[in-house]
Amino acid sequence: MNNPSRGVGATVGAQIKRRREQRGLTAAELARRSGLGKGSLSSIEAGRGNPTIDTLDAIAFALRIPLTDLLGTEEEVGTIHRPGTERADDEVTRELFRRIGAGQSTEVWRLRMPPSTYMDGVPHSPGTVEHLIVASGRLTAGVTGETVDLSPGDMLSFPGDLPHSYRTDDASADVTVLMVSPHAG
Repeated sequence: MNNPSRGVGATVGAQIKRRREQRGLTAAELARRSGLGKGSLSSIEAGRGNPTIDTLDAIAFALRIPLTDLLGTEEEVGTIHRPGTERADDEVTRELFRRIGAGQSTEVWRLRMPPSTYMDGVPHSPGTVEHLIVASGRLTAGVTGETVDLSPGDMLSFPGDLPHSYRTDDASADVTVLMVSPHAG
């Protein structure tokens, strides 16, 4: 039988390790800053520990991030494509495309491109993720060599720290871009 708490523990451990490495901290240094033994931290990062909320709070404080950043269960990385969904004319719908945790810098941009336009995206700082939501038109976008054709209502997330591009066909495109980068330090 699957143990769901094991999955959560592994997710929390992976988040702690990822955030520690983003900040250039050794396990020993994070353990010292959070008041834990190195073995305890190692066990938590490996998903084998059963830390208390107080322990997780101490780790989050040492990493200078909100506690909730460690509890996120979304493990999707790389390119994520969510096609738009249909709705009846008389129906109100809400769709969560992607949850973006706190402890990050989030910028919201509007990208409007005329027909038949190509634009290279400059790679952003390490760990940056771009989230595109197409309002109108068609757009081909994403990491170089892995671009995706997008239509109105589609959502695409991809590593913005890699070379990427945007291209329209014979129609203009109106796109909302969320640029999410980890806070430095």
